Amino acid sequence: MNAIQRITETDIPTLVTMARTTFADTFGANTAPADMQEFLDTAYAPAQLLAELQTPGTSFWFATVAGVPAGYLKLNVDAAVTADVTAPNALELERIYILPAYKRHGLGSLLYAHALKLAQAQHKPVIALGVWEHNEPAKAFYAKRGFVKVGEHVFQVGDDPQRDWLMEAPVPAATAASGPESRPGESNS
Repeated sequence: MNAIQRITETDIPTLVTMARTTFADTFGANTAPADMQEFLDTAYAPAQLLAELQTPGTSFWFATVAGVPAGYLKLNVDAAVTADVTAPNALELERIYILPAYKRHGLGSLLYAHALKLAQAQHKPVIALGVWEHNEPAKAFYAKRGFVKVGEHVFQVGDDPQRDWLMEAPVPAATAASGPESRPGESNS
């Protein structure tokens, strides 16, 4: 069974391994080995990921298959949202990565649905993200969910400046199927 599990400090070793594996799998063919290694050693060092996990407004989530972590999601809200996000009060979807053996099994959709549910619960009007300009599968995934390109920025991988598309999508109102709602003056209890 597939599930979502919040990542805690005790999960950092698993997160480090997963983050390094999935990033290298996604971008390794288009990045010089020295640039890749520098990025992995810096961005996905245990201390760096722990600091990110402890940042107020940041949360990490595993997608699990039969209890085994198979992918992860990183979200930012409020002061944790990166400077490139210009939409006010946005939920930033900073990372969705799936281990190679679990790609094309619906885990990206599961993680995105979780992000959308959290955005609705926190009354965020927009989800914002950055995606590498040459990551066609990811761009298609987000376009299918209503994301549009609103800008670009440089994403530095070692000495290699790569270009990301900045994308945004409106957060639809929660429906009765996604959670209880009430009209003014009514109670859900």
